[in-house]
Amino acid sequence: MDIRSFGILLGAILLFGSGCVSGPDVVPETLKTQIDPSLTYSKILEEPTSHQGAVVLLGGEVLSAKRLTEGTRLEILQLPLDSSEEPVVDRTASQGRFLAFESSFLDPATLPPNTRVTLVGEVTGATNANLDEMDYRYPTLTIKHLHVWPESEFKQQRFPGPRYGIFGGGSSGGSVGGGVSIGIGF
Repeated sequence: MDIRSFGILLGAILLFGSGCVSGPDVVPETLKTQIDPSLTYSKILEEPTSHQGAVVLLGGEVLSAKRLTEGTRLEILQLPLDSSEEPVVDRTASQGRFLAFESSFLDPATLPPNTRVTLVGEVTGATNANLDEMDYRYPTLTIKHLHVWPESEFKQQRFPGPRYGIFGGGSSGGSVGGGVSIGIGF
């Protein structure tokens, strides 16, 4: 490969690669200054009423979405956020559940169970409700901004049954080489 071809290839990789990294902010600039970064989910869980009015950034996985006469209620399994403000995948990292309320109409069909979200919300207190056979105290928030994460490619590509694939490759650059791989996955 000559230097000109290498330059074109490198430029294309940088151009397309930067498009994969950039995108809309998870949190709008107007809300970033309102968020109390020192207020963690565990602090809210301990004393939700003492943090009423605080604006927080939380993430998790939707467990249920229910339409109410005054809006929509989301029950969310709290999950820590990674460096890009996306909830982690490991459910065992959760510290509990919370309820988030949106005064406008959110169609529950657009937020099915397992949908991962990051939200900016205002702490409104707590409410007690049944969770299976026990009484559970849910911290409550009013949603100021909701970011819904797209379903991961891995989850989208799950198909029942075995999968087959044939892969090939080769190289040149003074010498010629190649290879073929055949795989079966379940």
